[in-house]
Amino acid sequence: MDRPEITQLLFHPVQVARTTPPAGAIDIDVPVADGATIACRLYSHAPASPTLIFFHGNGEIIPDYDEVGPMYVREHLNLLVTEYRGYGWSTGSPLASTLLPDSNAVFLALKKWLAGHDYTGALFVMGRSLGSASAIDVACTHQEAITGLIIESGFAKTLPLAKVLGIDLAGMGIGEEQTFDNTGKIARITKPTFILHGQYDQLIPLWQAETLQAESGARNKEMQIVPRAGHNTLIAEAGPLYFQAIRKFVEKAAGIAPDWRERRRQFKAQQAKQAAGEAP
Repeated sequence: MDRPEITQLLFHPVQVARTTPPAGAIDIDVPVADGATIACRLYSHAPASPTLIFFHGNGEIIPDYDEVGPMYVREHLNLLVTEYRGYGWSTGSPLASTLLPDSNAVFLALKKWLAGHDYTGALFVMGRSLGSASAIDVACTHQEAITGLIIESGFAKTLPLAKVLGIDLAGMGIGEEQTFDNTGKIARITKPTFILHGQYDQLIPLWQAETLQAESGARNKEMQIVPRAGHNTLIAEAGPLYFQAIRKFVEKAAGIAPDWRERRRQFKAQQAKQAAGEAP
């Protein structure tokens, strides 16, 4: 999987100089093997709030989430975005062989950082697209350390995705079990799992998400198909409902969902805010 002809098509790193975190966010640098350093950024609501350690998609970098992060914060969630080697201002070069070991090392380092800074809320791992491989591997390896798993636009089978990217892994003699093996790993994950996928995702077709859902070993598992959405347009199509759905899953998995009285109070408060906004 580290052959140059595979790596060049599998990874699309975007490199930029370090940016200034937006208000309320902080940067965390995590050293990994071979002297590489992985950049991370925490968009924080409160130490007691649930935290999502997020592995983003290919071709994305941390600053792409400077507008999205605050939307999680509005839902009373902490979002902790992590890079890969060679992406953003992280050092090193991306390789298939280092992707998952790095992700696990970063997860453990961030978990330790959160505990050292008195972050006590439930811990979730989330992955989007390429990041689904990282999130699933971390969830499978460190299941006892997380409350749940969230997958957006993720894949079950690597060979069909590679074929779409122009890589004939089977023709190179590489079998599914020699790749990321998301299907085999998610079958061993029993923690609550939430899968989101676009109805018209052409890069990673809907059947991939359906396979993850079917093979998931979790008793508490949910799947949300976003109508009209493609691979990169779930938030654009779903709007605030995207973040609300994630918050509701997190609250349920963490056992902190408000009771009906609290929900009624929140509903009335929201109605009051809307009425105030409509008033002249």
